[in-house]
Amino acid sequence: MKWRNRRTSNNIEDRRSNSVRRSGGKKGGIGIIVVALIAMYFGVDPKIIMSLIDGTPLTQTTSQSDPNYNPSAEQQQLAQFTAVVLADTEDTWHALFQQMGKRYQEPQLVLFTDAVQSACGHAESAMGPFYCPNDKKIYIDLGFYKQLKDHHNAPGDFAQAYVIAHEVGHHVQNLLGISGQVHQAQQGMTKTEANALSVKLELQADCFSGLWAHHTEKAKQVLEQGDIEEALTAASVIGDDRLQKQARGYALPESFTHGTSQQRLFWFKKGLANGIIQSCNTL
Repeated sequence: MKWRNRRTSNNIEDRRSNSVRRSGGKKGGIGIIVVALIAMYFGVDPKIIMSLIDGTPLTQTTSQSDPNYNPSAEQQQLAQFTAVVLADTEDTWHALFQQMGKRYQEPQLVLFTDAVQSACGHAESAMGPFYCPNDKKIYIDLGFYKQLKDHHNAPGDFAQAYVIAHEVGHHVQNLLGISGQVHQAQQGMTKTEANALSVKLELQADCFSGLWAHHTEKAKQVLEQGDIEEALTAASVIGDDRLQKQARGYALPESFTHGTSQQRLFWFKKGLANGIIQSCNTL
């Protein structure tokens, strides 16, 4: 992906030098296993997950800045790359919202290391990138890119860009009121029914990331050979079916919350091919 020497977003909040710790919760045991499994998904609300693990609300956290923090050249390059991709999403969604007669509100993207405190609660980097609707911020530990490459076999900068675009997709859903409608509809549903709606919400975020790729390429010609394949690989390796089989040897479709590999590929490619928001009606 051609990203060097291009505009970077001003909406980057760098908290990598901060050390965040929580108190009052349980650690270890089955909780860590659950976190490890959930870490393989995108778009997780950390407040919900950590409450499930600990059984108690997480209200006490401490944050301390490390004066000796000195990011490596590789880390700085990843931070700059992330800022470029976020800028591309801003350009795409400003234009699409304008077409709908709406005004796009840009999200903040928070860079952190190991753990972070968001308006959705305390989160560990093991959970992966996530969007918090309460503060309209995206949270990413840049170490996740290495995990994407080493543990999910999805290398490449465009695979990393897909991750950012997916989380921005959740922000778009929040602005359009889609996620709120889905969460309201989930009230009173069975767990299986609620999970089915969560899948549709995640697949729409995949489709929205495809929209970003479509419009960014059309406007800026940034794609290089193999880029689309990188994004498709990333979409396919994080399907619920694949991840559950990796973790425990079998899959439980009724527990899916993000969709199968085939579904995630389908909706990303649909957004990429059509480039119109109406094509992403997974609901």
